[in-house]
Amino acid sequence: MAKTALVAGVSGIVGSATAQLLLDQGWNVHGLARRATGQAGVQPVLADLQDAAASAAALAELQPDAVFITTWLRQDSEAENIRVNSAMVRNLLDGLPKPVGPRHVALVTGLKHYLGPFEAYGEGALPQTPFREDQGRLDVENFYYAQEDEVFAAAARDGFTWSVHRPHTVIGKAVGNAMNMGTTLSVYATICRETGRPFTFPGSAAQWNGLTDMTDARQLARQLLWAATTPAAANEDFNIVNGDVFRWSWMWGRIAAWFGIEPVPFDGNVRPLEQQMAGDDAIWRRIAERDGLVEPDLQRLASPWHTDADLGRPIEVVTDMSKCRRMGFSAYQPTDDAFIALFDQLRADRLIPPATGVTGEPG
Repeated sequence: MAKTALVAGVSGIVGSATAQLLLDQGWNVHGLARRATGQAGVQPVLADLQDAAASAAALAELQPDAVFITTWLRQDSEAENIRVNSAMVRNLLDGLPKPVGPRHVALVTGLKHYLGPFEAYGEGALPQTPFREDQGRLDVENFYYAQEDEVFAAAARDGFTWSVHRPHTVIGKAVGNAMNMGTTLSVYATICRETGRPFTFPGSAAQWNGLTDMTDARQLARQLLWAATTPAAANEDFNIVNGDVFRWSWMWGRIAAWFGIEPVPFDGNVRPLEQQMAGDDAIWRRIAERDGLVEPDLQRLASPWHTDADLGRPIEVVTDMSKCRRMGFSAYQPTDDAFIALFDQLRADRLIPPATGVTGEPG
């Protein structure tokens, strides 16, 4: 009999990739979101996890073998991040019927576990890189820790196993996502090509020159499924990245080449994308109308603030994956291939223009 999964946040980068992998592996997949996504094969569960009663009503008939929590909502302060996002995890796990058989719950957080929340991002005393799971928590308030605590409490009460997964910046497709570097860079490169604007690296010297890594959403999905089906992985936390390392001084040229533009090397000055792309909404709408793109709203595709946070870090950030490797997780994904696969998908789905654009007047 096929196993059943519930993916919370199925409309996001990680949730949609996880749902697709599960479907490909023969699982029955329920996808929880506030609005139906239309992802083929996914059975929609419509609920706002901020509403405990509505969540319980929507989840009342489900008995999933595995639950994948891939959702969060950004708030104006870390205190609000903690209040809202811990409540969402609590409402989900309280709303599900008590398991009648084995159940695994996987929570996706990220490297802010080691770097600190956005209010104190990369500040103060930080663990030595590469980040390792045994470095533990920082002595600061962090909504990732609050989410974990909700999972631990529910597991103790209901008897399910759990895993926590900490990706670096995730590469994948989603529209309306709050943290989406790949799509943000694709939109930025398209606008640079359209206007003749230089394709200027927006970040810091540490990111341009130092080593870093990233996480393809498909790689994260592989680890989520592995942890849910591997007894030795129960009740453990795991870092998850692609398995390679690179410098942005190299990757910037790879991205530029795909878009047919020239990369501008870092010259010692930080030029945040939030400033570079301010006022670009009308340019993007004109491109979208001319080339028949499906999303003319720049704000639903690009999240410059998040890309600036990642590329502006003053420290080198690399991640150790020895823990899951020792347990048998062996998947690998070159990061440049991950970017190229995303750009190909965005072009095929008409979220960015064809290679040379479409000639003619807008409209």
